[in-house]
Amino acid sequence: MSEKSNNFLNQKLIPFFSKIAASRHLVALRDGMTAAVPMIIIGSVFMIIAQFPIQGYQDFMANTFGKNWATIVQYPTNASFHIMGLIAVAGISYNLAKSYKVDAFSAMIVGIAAFILTIPLKTDKAGALWVPLNQLDSAGLFIAMIVGLFITDLYVWLIHKNLTIKMPDTVPPAVSNSFAALFPGAIALLLVWVIRLGVEATPMKSIPNVITFFLAGPLGHVSNTLAGAFVIELVVCILWLFGIHGANAISGVVDPILYATMAQNAAAHAAGKSLPNIVTKPFFDNFVRIGGCGATLGLAILIVFASKSKEFKTLGELIIGPAVFNINEPIVFGLPIVLNYKMAIPFILTPLANITLAYSTMKFGLVAKTSGVYVPWTTPPIISGFLSTNHISGAVLQIIEIIMDIAIYYAFFKSSDKEKYQREQAASAVA
Repeated sequence: MSEKSNNFLNQKLIPFFSKIAASRHLVALRDGMTAAVPMIIIGSVFMIIAQFPIQGYQDFMANTFGKNWATIVQYPTNASFHIMGLIAVAGISYNLAKSYKVDAFSAMIVGIAAFILTIPLKTDKAGALWVPLNQLDSAGLFIAMIVGLFITDLYVWLIHKNLTIKMPDTVPPAVSNSFAALFPGAIALLLVWVIRLGVEATPMKSIPNVITFFLAGPLGHVSNTLAGAFVIELVVCILWLFGIHGANAISGVVDPILYATMAQNAAAHAAGKSLPNIVTKPFFDNFVRIGGCGATLGLAILIVFASKSKEFKTLGELIIGPAVFNINEPIVFGLPIVLNYKMAIPFILTPLANITLAYSTMKFGLVAKTSGVYVPWTTPPIISGFLSTNHISGAVLQIIEIIMDIAIYYAFFKSSDKEKYQREQAASAVA
């Protein structure tokens, strides 16, 4: 890097992004989503137990003593991992209101209510209403972020305009704060209700469908090509950087295409014919998203074995287990990668590099194509590479990709680790 470029980076670009990162709203986003990290890690452990990728174990879990133990074991996952959107909106609303020195608890309650209001409720046969759990987890995270920021800003603005019911000083603070939130909360919910009615009058049908609606057209035309694979993964990674579960967001559009190409390979494999497709569901699960979206297993390995900062060393102990089983929410939200401009480049570049290498080696016959066998997505790398291709070359390719992923993440990881280490040293010196 030239001296001119280095000066621009250090004097202009880094201070600019640092200023943005320190802004009130991004700090609230960061702190709010961090609140979900313990629940994500707890849920990840139970998810691994329920979906451990050994067929005999899965058969045992599916029906022993007349019960589906995989479902039972995931009860804690549903109560922790799958409410990250709900936790995030609560945390974001609370921290943002706190930064304005407004009653944070009341603002949090309004934020939660506004978030629930965006979700279309379901009705069972008895007529009881219930909230779909998938709308409370990462699928609803983007809506949670928007609601947490903008509805809380509206709430705070209304408080500052004194649109509140003021109680006498003799009234307990808890009662006084609840009445103070009455008008601002009602106006905030009224606004969300009107927006919801407007969206329901469009082809989008509901607020949670907005993102999928706009992505459906472009991604519906993706074909079995290298460029198509690039487009899919680029969209997935960009969505994740904003806290949206990218793979889930586009699964309704992309998965039918990928499952179809997988089925074609399975039929060709059974008939003893050459496999027609490279880009399949197992291609992404096993050779692109190694460790999860963003191919973060390489980063997890670096955090475990190359960290100097105490924060990263502690984080590494928590994330490496889930990462081996391709569960990377702990690292995405714990590092974090979400809204982290320093990690955005490797988070996008690494899976694209995996696509290039995997596609090229399969195209030229150096590595076997995926045979049409669907390997559970929690299967650790190397094992999944062999099973999905029915050939040792698949496992070898994954080893090479992991080494490459470590190399791509290395410089960005070292920069973040060095910064945290220096802060820790400075804090120790002051203490």
